[in-house]
Amino acid sequence: MLLLGPPVLVFALITWQVVADGPLVDLDERLSGALVRPDRASELLADLGNTEVAVPALAAALAYAAWRGRAAGRDRWWLPPAAGAVAMLLVPVLVVPLKAWTDRPGTPAVPPAVGYYPSGHTATAVVAYGAAALLLVPLLRSPAVRRALPLLCAALIAGASYGLVRRGYHWPLDVAASWCLGAVLLICLWLSAGRSRRPG
Repeated sequence: MLLLGPPVLVFALITWQVVADGPLVDLDERLSGALVRPDRASELLADLGNTEVAVPALAAALAYAAWRGRAAGRDRWWLPPAAGAVAMLLVPVLVVPLKAWTDRPGTPAVPPAVGYYPSGHTATAVVAYGAAALLLVPLLRSPAVRRALPLLCAALIAGASYGLVRRGYHWPLDVAASWCLGAVLLICLWLSAGRSRRPG
């Protein structure tokens, strides 16, 4: 449970700075100004965080984990895929109220609006691809594939995060906060999946 402390604390710090318009926000805006260069590549990378892209990838991982667990006759075979689905469902449940509460405006690269903090696309990517890796790695036999899959999922998350900032869809702090939020959900998933592998 100690694993939850760091991401929760960092998320709280970032949220406080955004709500209070603290010095981190000034740094965030300067960093965004240096990074934003909208182009087609950044837009395509940002799309990796769309629900239409990330959620089907997770759904396939959930189905495979459920099928393998049941075929192996594991007790509580349904718990890891169910926990993965719950983690994904919690993304909008947590993100939408936070967007309404913080009321953060977008970057100059997007039309004037509020509700950009935290980044829902980033949280979706972190939870979808991260949960897929957590659920699938224990089921894979090839050591090379076991090593490659987490790297691929991390690359997809990094690509979506970079694309969202580079395109100007989000401030860097929006993305960083969603990394923390996603980390909390993935740690909870990991703890739940671990329980399903315990005897009896």
